[in-house]
Amino acid sequence: MPELTAFVREVLLPGGPDAVPRIDPAACRFRLRYGRSPIHRWGLFAAEPIPARRRVIDYTGQKVDVKESRRRQLRPHIYLFWVSPKRAIDGAIGGSGAEFINHGCEPNLVARVRKGRVTLVSLRRIERGEELLFDYRLSGDVPPLACHCGARSCRGIMNRPPEWEPPRRVARVAHRGAG
Repeated sequence: MPELTAFVREVLLPGGPDAVPRIDPAACRFRLRYGRSPIHRWGLFAAEPIPARRRVIDYTGQKVDVKESRRRQLRPHIYLFWVSPKRAIDGAIGGSGAEFINHGCEPNLVARVRKGRVTLVSLRRIERGEELLFDYRLSGDVPPLACHCGARSCRGIMNRPPEWEPPRRVARVAHRGAG
């Protein structure tokens, strides 16, 4: 078998279709397990009840810049979490397992970004066996990506919802026909 190029080894293979989740216990505050998800491929599940407003797991991985992130978007599965306009964390390389948390329109986690670090925090009590979900709210030049979360309030896409603006008051102007 020919030797793989550095590009294939470092960019295309990590997080590929054969990747099996690995959970880093050092990044977790609660016991978690991975398993097949009804939403998409793998998911992370609570192995014990998690109270509301608790740090659950850190999103870790290799820190990359915009140029490198574009190169890595050739992968079939992307695990980039943007921490600033110029920096992202690639969970496919050195990830904690949080990269396998799926999107949900009714999430039980929220991401907190502080000083280039990402921590996922519980929004409410999470029961043992429940899949962990957070709202990806994809934005920027990301085309609409279909959501398969199955929530009653599913918006159909994983992208940030269009900003709602209150209706503008329109002055009624009488138009008079030219005579």
